Amino acid sequence: MTILDKIVAHKKREVARDKCETTYVELEESEFFHRETYSFRDFLLAPERTGIIAEFKRKSPSKGIINDEVLVKEVTKDYADAGASALSVLTDRNFFGGRKLDLKRARKANTIPVLRKDFMIDEYQIVEAKALGADIILLIAAILTPEEIKNFAALAKSLNLNVLLEVHNLEELERSIDNNLDAIGVNNRNLADFTVSVQNSYDLVNHIPNEFLKISESAISDTETIKGLKQVGFNGFLIGENFMKQADPGAAMREFVKGL
Repeated sequence: MTILDKIVAHKKREVARDKCETTYVELEESEFFHRETYSFRDFLLAPERTGIIAEFKRKSPSKGIINDEVLVKEVTKDYADAGASALSVLTDRNFFGGRKLDLKRARKANTIPVLRKDFMIDEYQIVEAKALGADIILLIAAILTPEEIKNFAALAKSLNLNVLLEVHNLEELERSIDNNLDAIGVNNRNLADFTVSVQNSYDLVNHIPNEFLKISESAISDTETIKGLKQVGFNGFLIGENFMKQADPGAAMREFVKGL
């Protein structure tokens, strides 16, 4: 089994447990469920913002602990103040040290879009994302069928959630495109062996239809990389580890943005 297989297997058990603990009705009665969500497109393309989707991530399967000393409220607020177009918050606990409460805290502290970064394999998680205060959900093509992507994206749209599809190669991209997607992200990390290469974004950018926002994810550690990706058509850049590995992630992002 690859690490992705292990994550999905664990996620299925986790979701089954969550369904028993919190019903759909209870999710729909939560404080955030009926709030109006922010437009991912509006914030990503806003000229006064950076296009950066700044991520709060404590650990990862490949790197172990990255930073578990900082508070999600402070870091995400610093990210937003530094010009982030959106925030990405990990909610997977077992493999990434995330918590659902992290998403709620980020939502309360900020007035920009928040992405629920998790491995979405069930409709329940999409309804739960809205209840937690997310504006954007992530659908990973590598773990979903085209039918699942279509159904999940339609459900997300019915809840006024924005949808980011993540692909790793051309085959995933071509089989997964759906009209209910808002953005397509190219993950520069190979989820089987965790090697990274920004070339993956360059290889796929022209295959992404222009009606979708184009996002490059992972392996972005300097401003020259962003400038190059912008030139070929990318609108957004998901950066987490580069900031989170510093003692003060918010200060790291402020310094980074000076180079843009």
